[in-house]
Amino acid sequence: QVQLVESGGGSVKAGGSLRLSCAASGYTASIYYMAWFRRAPGKEREGVANTYRSGGATDYADSVKGRFTISQDNAKNTLYLQMNSLKPDDTAMYYCAAMTSPWYPGSWASELLYNYWGQGTQVTVSS
Repeated sequence: QVQLVESGGGSVKAGGSLRLSCAASGYTASIYYMAWFRRAPGKEREGVANTYRSGGATDYADSVKGRFTISQDNAKNTLYLQMNSLKPDDTAMYYCAAMTSPWYPGSWASELLYNYWGQGTQVTVSS
């Protein structure tokens, strides 16, 4: 079992920055990939960024490329999402997710691939 706890959300004005954290505990050695997803009001949950836990390879949604950076500190079992140049469209509940399969078909952004989820942290960006 893996437990994920997000933190770092809050309210900022457009153009501002936030850094989200996700602390993983439990059987973290079983994790191959970690990701950030978000769900905006009235919309489906979407993938924001993904990283390979052992190699650092990353993927991003087109909507956040160049503005968001996913990173990790494996010694601390913590995943981060640095969010810069925030826009009102980034307003959403942000979730951390972990995948325990070493391989996946198709897109990393399919939430069905992820076994474990955090409870989420709210990010609100005002204009």
